[in-house]
Amino acid sequence: MNQKFDPLLLAIGMFLAWQAMAWLVGPDGLATPLVTAQTLVQFWGDETFWTNLAATGRAFLLALAISLSGGLVIGLLLGFSKLAGDVADPLLNTMYSIPKITLYPVILLVFGLGLSAKVAFGTLHAIFPVILLTMNGVRSIRRVHLRTSRAMRLSTVQTLTRVVLPSALPEIFTGMRIGVALALLGTLLGEFFASDRGIGYALTQYVSRNDVPGITALTVLMFSIASLGGLGLLKLDRRLHHQTPGGSK
Repeated sequence: MNQKFDPLLLAIGMFLAWQAMAWLVGPDGLATPLVTAQTLVQFWGDETFWTNLAATGRAFLLALAISLSGGLVIGLLLGFSKLAGDVADPLLNTMYSIPKITLYPVILLVFGLGLSAKVAFGTLHAIFPVILLTMNGVRSIRRVHLRTSRAMRLSTVQTLTRVVLPSALPEIFTGMRIGVALALLGTLLGEFFASDRGIGYALTQYVSRNDVPGITALTVLMFSIASLGGLGLLKLDRRLHHQTPGGSK
């Protein structure tokens, strides 16, 4: 069967499974697709929804900007230095594996409530994969390329822009793609615990009121945004890996 129809078949299968599950558990457990669609339409005319969406978007973009820029710079520096990379690699992997929710009391103590805490929590989730994959991308560049750049007397900036970044770009982009998803996740989790606005905060309010249509609608909305964005980035990621030849040291 033509692969072009695969996403359509998947969407139909998910819709039918959703409808069947809603019938099975009842309206107190899961809203039907029709009720969810009606709730989403109501969101469109709700000023509070747009206020919450804007608050989440602002925190997400700030966390993303800090994570991508900071992770890129730190990853490049660690990748260029073999000693620093060897020392930092196990430490970064250990920190990356720690459940970030356990650090939330520290974040609240340092940043307090509000935007800064949400941005910090989103950054904490997203920056580690950017650092690790950028560092590994730089360290995997063929040494002959670096020796050639030195033989051609390229400056550090020229070596970075003409040799390092083009060669490591697939790995760097993979780290950024993962960072985008984790920055959104961290921002939403931050809104669950310490915020008076945002999509995460709105979701906790719906949960406290047992508003099943609202819970389902917000969940579907965030899942759709994350899935569409993730699929687009994944497609570009695969294209970069396909077009850029890999190499070993």
